[in-house]
Amino acid sequence: MAGHIAALYRHPVKGFTPEPLAQASLSAGSYFPCDRLYAVETGPSGFDPAAPAFVPKQKFAVLAALPQVARAVTRFDEKTEVLSVSAPGLPDLSAPLGEEDGRRAFADWLTRLLGDEARGPLRVLQAPGHRFTDHPRGDVSIINLASVRDLEQKLGREIDPLRFRANIYVEGWPPWVENQWVDAAMMVGWAQAKVFKPIVRCAATHVDPATGVRDMEITKALFDHYGHMFCGIYVHITRDGAVSLGDACSEPQPETAPPSGEADQ
Repeated sequence: MAGHIAALYRHPVKGFTPEPLAQASLSAGSYFPCDRLYAVETGPSGFDPAAPAFVPKQKFAVLAALPQVARAVTRFDEKTEVLSVSAPGLPDLSAPLGEEDGRRAFADWLTRLLGDEARGPLRVLQAPGHRFTDHPRGDVSIINLASVRDLEQKLGREIDPLRFRANIYVEGWPPWVENQWVDAAMMVGWAQAKVFKPIVRCAATHVDPATGVRDMEITKALFDHYGHMFCGIYVHITRDGAVSLGDACSEPQPETAPPSGEADQ
């Protein structure tokens, strides 16, 4: 059964505002374009821009640890690398994140927003070619919207799919079928991909992405109703291709493998 792409999102700064797209170009062996290019360190994380390596999300300003970051509305200009940010009670800021002064300006602005909630000195991190994903091999993330709706029915309340902070949202698949697709090949628009693993969810999903309020226990609900905490899958792109809203996203024939995963922000 073929699904179709209902939404595309990038997250230029890890933990901050998702940005909708009409289309994107996926490259073999690479990440979703312009996704998680930057992260905000909350105290020394050990990240070395000269030798960038995976750092756990707990070291960063993300919804799981600091739900107040949802109050910051951000927009990134890919060509100029300028981040525009606003929040109630603070002056708007435009900061060139490609420059040290711009990164410092955003960190200072965010320090004023978070106040005592910030656990340590804030610093905006980046390194050429590096992405601040929650799993060192979590290249591109996909959410099955039917699975979200099935969980909604169990809870009796609406769930904003943006709580899951995915790159690609798909309509047309049966609920939860994606958990059986480990190692399976599939088409994502005109790109070819291989399913890596289901995504284990964390406390970031408990936060309303519009208000920054912790108002649902998604991880508990997943475990109580399904016996797991998965929602979504990571895929690796194996052949270049464009993806656009409405494109087909095929249901693969999976190989048998035990599901496992890691959370993403």
